[in-house]
Amino acid sequence: MTSQVSSPAEKADGTDGAGGANDTVVGEQRSTPNGKVSEKEVRRLGQVVIRFAGDSGDGMQLTGDRFTSETAAFGNDLSTLPNFPAEIRAPAGTLPGVSSFQLHFADHDILTPGDAPDVLVAMNPAALKANLADLPRGAQIIVNTDEFTRRAMAKVGYPASPLEDGSLAAYHVHPVALTTMTVEALKDFGLSRKEAERSKNMFALGLLSWMYHRPTEGTESFLRTKFAGKPQIAEANVAAFRAGWNFGETTEDFAVSYEIAPATAAFPPGTYRNISGNLALSYGLIAAGHQADLPLFLGSYPITPASDILHELSKHKNFKVRTFQAEDEIAAIGAALGAAFGGQLAVTTTSGPGVALKSETIGLAVSLELPLVVVAIQRGGPSTGLPTKTEQADLLQAMYGRNGEAPVPVVAPRTPADCFEAALEAARIALTYRTPVFLLSDGYLANGSEPWRIPHSDELPDLRVQFATGPNHTLPDGTHVFWPYKRDPQTLARPWAVPGTPGLEHRIGGIEKQDGTGNISYDPANHDHMVRTRQAKIDNITVPDLTVDDPHGARTLVLGWGSTYGPITAAVRQLRTNNVPIAQAHLRHLNPFPQNLGDILARYTKVVVPEMNLGQLATLLRATYLIDARSHTQVNGMPFQAEQLATALKEATDD
Repeated sequence: MTSQVSSPAEKADGTDGAGGANDTVVGEQRSTPNGKVSEKEVRRLGQVVIRFAGDSGDGMQLTGDRFTSETAAFGNDLSTLPNFPAEIRAPAGTLPGVSSFQLHFADHDILTPGDAPDVLVAMNPAALKANLADLPRGAQIIVNTDEFTRRAMAKVGYPASPLEDGSLAAYHVHPVALTTMTVEALKDFGLSRKEAERSKNMFALGLLSWMYHRPTEGTESFLRTKFAGKPQIAEANVAAFRAGWNFGETTEDFAVSYEIAPATAAFPPGTYRNISGNLALSYGLIAAGHQADLPLFLGSYPITPASDILHELSKHKNFKVRTFQAEDEIAAIGAALGAAFGGQLAVTTTSGPGVALKSETIGLAVSLELPLVVVAIQRGGPSTGLPTKTEQADLLQAMYGRNGEAPVPVVAPRTPADCFEAALEAARIALTYRTPVFLLSDGYLANGSEPWRIPHSDELPDLRVQFATGPNHTLPDGTHVFWPYKRDPQTLARPWAVPGTPGLEHRIGGIEKQDGTGNISYDPANHDHMVRTRQAKIDNITVPDLTVDDPHGARTLVLGWGSTYGPITAAVRQLRTNNVPIAQAHLRHLNPFPQNLGDILARYTKVVVPEMNLGQLATLLRATYLIDARSHTQVNGMPFQAEQLATALKEATDD
């Protein structure tokens, strides 16, 4: 869904989640989908954080995604955090089997999915117990009472019902028989009880849509499209959705609904849509192929959380996109490198374990000096690690995870929507400098979503390249020949010769090449020269200077990279609201670093580097610039919380 925004851009100066009206309007009337007028109380809020939680088979990701889509269409700013088990169908009713989807939406500019839910929808005892500790006092809990059986509660360690023992006294609890009411709403559809129960997530979605005045037409259209081949199922889901909405409207248990106005002032003018990181990255790669006027080839092997890119690109053959699902990671990158040799914009997608398998071929691409975009969507490690959780622990692997001196540029997006721009930048570097490039996203960005302004085509960079077409060197005897390693004096890139071009035949392979001719060479001096030249090519890549946000002349700089941007910025806003001076900068280019980074670091007494690893960027900064970069690290599979980060940064400024 897209929405139009035509107002000027204004950014909120407060903390993430602060700002917006909180007026209460008693007895305000609003029209309902059936044309009647509601007399219930309507409260206006500036923001809210909702978390849907249940078994991995309860459809929580679909429920959250639909609520998000309608919220984006309504015009709110938003940020999401899907969180689910690695198993396709985790053990039902257990704590490890809980799947959740958190959405933060507001009438102003926000940066994170929120630290703590204001509303928890708990579909069973496991969902309640797994998420209760995250709730602040006074939060609302909507509980599916039908699932609170003695057996289900015992499975997660509840000796008695938490709905009756007083343990939830600090919260506003709404007991709702979601399963029973869903089955009752669908009694005329001829479904079995088990089939009818599957629609209880749509009942919950309808109820929350009523509570927060979300549009309904888009969800109903989505359900009819999704189940077009099963019209009975489609209409049953629509009926359950409407039943949930009507329950909210008619029951006395929910006396208040809430309005969160569109965040019109938070966005520059344009056409917006909700987008996830992997979808934005896919669109960025398609745009890069179009701007380069080259076919796009993806060689990939499915791996969480990168597989969505393969799925999405496979839908776009009309944009000269070819996808190849290989039998393993090694074959996938081998095919991609072959496509690069053949003159295509070549991409391979994976996560940390796949990068390990691809490392030899990445080294081959360094030796061949061919353009290749290696997309690594980081997840918890090592080995299989935490496949569905996020981490930033593959930076050093991207930098050094190959034999020999094999330098590779590294680019990292900072938000889900920014994955589009990062993909274009990775393609620019790969095509201009004839080198493999790492694009380091992570699970938090890949699965999370936010509004994205759809760019006009004239805003996109020109990525067209010139292939070699004939001889480029003259021998002393006057003979004109083609030297595959004769370099551009500015970029140090070698010519890109498409196979089959007459007169441009040349040798490829992993054995060291003679500079210029490309012949196999074991000469020590030549090897030294080639190693240093390949390093110089990467070091001399043109990247934008780093910008610093420092309105108060602070002594402490917080420097981040990748997906830490949202929590860091939210924490910095909070500190500045409390009159704590602190500077902020965020790196997109991690190899090479921006040329002005050293000068920036030297201006500050303290440099704090938050990372979802054990301090990998901080290690690089210490080694490169000989500064005392202070690490603040977290490796629990979840993104930073803004409040916790603000506390840590405040302590750093007080030292």
